[in-house]
Amino acid sequence: MKAILTEGFGDEGVLRIVDRPQPDLIAGGVRIAATAAGLNRADLLQRRGLYPPPPGASDVLGLECGGTVAELAPGVDDLTVGERVMALVAGGGQAESVIAPRGSVMAVPSHFDDLEAGGFPEVFLTAHLNLFELGGLSPDATALVHGGSGGVGTAAIQLIKETGAQVLVTAGSAERCRRCLDLGADVAVDYRADDFVDAAMQLTRGCGVDLVLDCIGAPYLDRHLDVLALDGRLLVIGLMGGAKAELDMRRLLSRRIRIIGSTLRALSPNRKAELVRSFLTRFGDRLAAGRLRPIIDSVFSIAAVADAHRRLGSGEAFGKVVLDIASTR
Repeated sequence: MKAILTEGFGDEGVLRIVDRPQPDLIAGGVRIAATAAGLNRADLLQRRGLYPPPPGASDVLGLECGGTVAELAPGVDDLTVGERVMALVAGGGQAESVIAPRGSVMAVPSHFDDLEAGGFPEVFLTAHLNLFELGGLSPDATALVHGGSGGVGTAAIQLIKETGAQVLVTAGSAERCRRCLDLGADVAVDYRADDFVDAAMQLTRGCGVDLVLDCIGAPYLDRHLDVLALDGRLLVIGLMGGAKAELDMRRLLSRRIRIIGSTLRALSPNRKAELVRSFLTRFGDRLAAGRLRPIIDSVFSIAAVADAHRRLGSGEAFGKVVLDIASTR
């Protein structure tokens, strides 16, 4: 099978398309003949040697894929060979043959094309985990989402609006802000020109937001303490701006603020299965009705994987960058 991995660590020049044997099917697992795979910032970090796969995970890049069932482990009897599926994996998603635990596999809605299936699981499950399971976002709350034009951001906007909560996002240009508003954001702030704290206070009449979904990290920590309401939650899911900051813990105590660090990749298969069930219980009907779908920025063949990394790394993508795995066949 064709698969994408790195030869050493560094810039896009270390990416390689290799031929290797298909991975062995695991107990309780599903073999997927992949047709598409989303590209995520985790892949860029892994390429640079900053985010290694968890123990036991494939060294092939890729945390999600879409395709069709090719083989089922004994005892997996609720799927059929040839059925369209999409899956969350800890590694190995950017290959022609992908192994996923059954609990991390979802049926593809009939209105999704293959590329949408490949770009759905990671960002929507990340958003669901942090906004609702860890963040406890309620319909009467307000969330601030940084990187509203990214894959997780565009997923978060959709999920928040489906619950009836308010969402303020930041993005890097007036045009990207406009597209976030078109997607459903209540307020969009161009972080290069305006202050998200002021915008949040205007939106909430001075009360502050209930939850911040933060992919930036250190540079925004102090401002997040300014913008969060009493009992607010800061969900840190990325460190694009830096990892170290000074924290005045008196402000946490006086405002009862919670800071929660979160990564999805290293969760156990059982925990991921619980997450998938929780997501489908809450949003499955909306997914089937076509109310949720990944926003596809661009599509690249796996032969152009270096260009895909450049596109995502540029910060200019709106939504998901997706690899067309089927283009190798």
